[in-house]
Amino acid sequence: MSETTVGYPVSAAQGATAEHTDLIAALGAARHFLRLTARGLTDDQARQRTTVSELTIGGLVKHVSAMERLWAAFVVDGPAALPDFNSFTEADHRARQDEFRLLPDETLAGVLHAYEVVARATDELVAGLPDLNAAHPLPAAPWFTPGESWSARRTLLHIVAETTQHAGHADIVREALDGQKSMG
Repeated sequence: MSETTVGYPVSAAQGATAEHTDLIAALGAARHFLRLTARGLTDDQARQRTTVSELTIGGLVKHVSAMERLWAAFVVDGPAALPDFNSFTEADHRARQDEFRLLPDETLAGVLHAYEVVARATDELVAGLPDLNAAHPLPAAPWFTPGESWSARRTLLHIVAETTQHAGHADIVREALDGQKSMG
């Protein structure tokens, strides 16, 4: 991410086509607003719940980073990159819950840095994709339609949608924390 104009980031990454570049820019804008909710927070504030949900800003950044890394791997490796959701153990469920928390040995700066590394890798992946129509079958999971496949394009749009949704969650958490908003 390079500069910001009127609240929206200006992406330095260019894709093979205008569509690739647009996807990179959409990902960049969604990431920008999520990161913006964390500006100026201490680690303790990033761990603080401000609603009845378990969501915290640090946990949301951590989750979105893990989600983006997973789905980017799916674009490359297909369903082998995703866990077997139907055979999750209690340990898997605990690990998934920890994905939504900034743990005592983690820092907001650390999860933001990790997110930046994931973002750069995803942008490079998108820029170099030869075919946005290349598709992989989704693994079996209670929330996927059996036999459904997602193209690279559809997977990237999912990353944009999930990042945007969680940026909204983070904005609510931040506003309840100290009145700060990422927009408006």
